[in-house]
Amino acid sequence: MGTVAVQGSDFHNFTVAKSGQIDVTLTTAGPPSSIFMGLGIGVPSGTTCSLLSNASVNTQAGSTAQLSGTAAAATYCVVVFDIGNQTTPIDYAVTVAHP
Repeated sequence: MGTVAVQGSDFHNFTVAKSGQIDVTLTTAGPPSSIFMGLGIGVPSGTTCSLLSNASVNTQAGSTAQLSGTAAAATYCVVVFDIGNQTTPIDYAVTVAHP
Protein backbone atom coordinates (compact mmCIF):
# COMPACT_ATOMS: atom_id res chain seq x y z
CA MET A 1 0.00 0.00 0.00
CA GLY A 2 1.12 3.50 -0.64
CA THR A 3 0.41 6.86 -2.22
CA VAL A 4 1.54 8.27 -5.55
CA ALA A 5 1.91 12.05 -5.76
CA VAL A 6 0.99 13.96 -8.91
CA GLN A 7 3.81 13.31 -11.42
CA GLY A 8 5.35 10.91 -8.89
CA SER A 9 5.94 7.26 -8.19
CA ASP A 10 6.15 4.92 -5.24
CA PHE A 11 7.91 1.56 -5.01
CA HIS A 12 8.46 -1.36 -2.67
CA ASN A 13 11.16 -4.03 -2.71
CA PHE A 14 10.47 -7.75 -2.57
CA THR A 15 12.63 -10.86 -2.70
CA VAL A 16 12.14 -13.94 -4.86
CA ALA A 17 13.76 -16.87 -3.02
CA LYS A 18 13.74 -19.29 -5.96
CA SER A 19 13.10 -18.92 -9.68
CA GLY A 20 9.51 -19.27 -10.84
CA GLN A 21 6.25 -17.63 -11.83
CA ILE A 22 5.46 -14.16 -10.49
CA ASP A 23 2.15 -12.29 -10.73
CA VAL A 24 1.72 -8.58 -9.88
CA THR A 25 -1.74 -7.10 -9.35
CA LEU A 26 -2.72 -3.48 -8.78
CA THR A 27 -5.70 -4.32 -6.56
CA THR A 28 -6.90 -0.80 -5.70
CA ALA A 29 -6.13 2.73 -6.89
CA GLY A 30 -8.02 5.96 -6.37
CA PRO A 31 -9.96 8.01 -6.00
CA PRO A 32 -11.26 7.89 -8.63
CA SER A 33 -11.38 4.09 -8.88
CA SER A 34 -11.40 4.31 -12.69
CA ILE A 35 -7.94 5.95 -12.92
CA PHE A 36 -5.20 4.36 -15.00
CA MET A 37 -1.80 4.05 -13.31
CA GLY A 38 1.61 2.84 -14.41
CA LEU A 39 2.62 -0.49 -12.85
CA GLY A 40 6.06 -2.01 -13.27
CA ILE A 41 8.67 -4.44 -12.01
CA GLY A 42 12.29 -3.49 -11.72
CA VAL A 43 15.43 -3.73 -9.65
CA PRO A 44 16.21 -1.43 -6.73
CA SER A 45 18.82 1.18 -7.62
CA GLY A 46 19.56 3.46 -4.68
CA THR A 47 16.42 5.48 -4.03
CA THR A 48 14.67 4.42 -7.25
CA CYS A 49 13.27 1.35 -8.96
CA SER A 50 14.86 0.81 -12.39
CA LEU A 51 12.24 -0.84 -14.58
CA LEU A 52 13.10 -4.04 -16.41
CA SER A 53 12.61 -4.12 -20.18
CA ASN A 54 8.98 -4.89 -21.16
CA ALA A 55 7.96 -5.06 -17.49
CA SER A 56 5.49 -2.19 -17.17
CA VAL A 57 1.90 -1.51 -18.14
CA ASN A 58 -0.69 1.26 -17.88
CA THR A 59 -3.66 -0.25 -16.11
CA GLN A 60 -6.69 0.20 -13.91
CA ALA A 61 -6.91 -1.64 -10.60
CA GLY A 62 -8.43 -5.09 -10.85
CA SER A 63 -8.57 -8.58 -9.41
CA THR A 64 -6.42 -10.35 -12.02
CA ALA A 65 -2.68 -9.95 -12.48
CA GLN A 66 -1.70 -7.14 -14.84
CA LEU A 67 1.94 -8.32 -15.01
CA SER A 68 3.06 -11.97 -15.10
CA GLY A 69 6.26 -13.76 -15.95
CA THR A 70 9.16 -15.80 -14.69
CA ALA A 71 11.61 -14.31 -12.23
CA ALA A 72 15.03 -15.56 -11.15
CA ALA A 73 15.94 -15.58 -7.47
CA ALA A 74 16.84 -11.95 -6.63
CA THR A 75 15.58 -8.74 -5.07
CA TYR A 76 13.11 -6.79 -7.21
CA CYS A 77 10.84 -3.80 -6.77
CA VAL A 78 7.29 -3.07 -7.81
CA VAL A 79 6.53 0.53 -8.77
CA VAL A 80 3.27 2.42 -9.23
CA PHE A 81 3.48 5.74 -11.05
CA ASP A 82 1.49 8.66 -12.46
CA ILE A 83 1.13 8.34 -16.24
CA GLY A 84 0.14 12.01 -16.54
CA ASN A 85 -3.55 11.90 -15.68
CA GLN A 86 -3.49 12.51 -11.92
CA THR A 87 -4.76 15.75 -10.40
CA THR A 88 -4.48 14.66 -6.76
CA PRO A 89 -2.45 12.03 -4.83
CA ILE A 90 -3.66 8.46 -5.46
CA ASP A 91 -3.75 5.72 -2.81
CA TYR A 92 -3.08 2.19 -4.06
CA ALA A 93 -2.51 -1.43 -3.07
CA VAL A 94 -0.46 -4.03 -4.95
CA THR A 95 -0.07 -7.76 -4.43
CA VAL A 96 2.93 -9.77 -5.60
CA ALA A 97 2.33 -13.53 -5.80
CA HIS A 98 5.11 -16.05 -6.22
CA PRO A 99 3.41 -19.44 -5.94
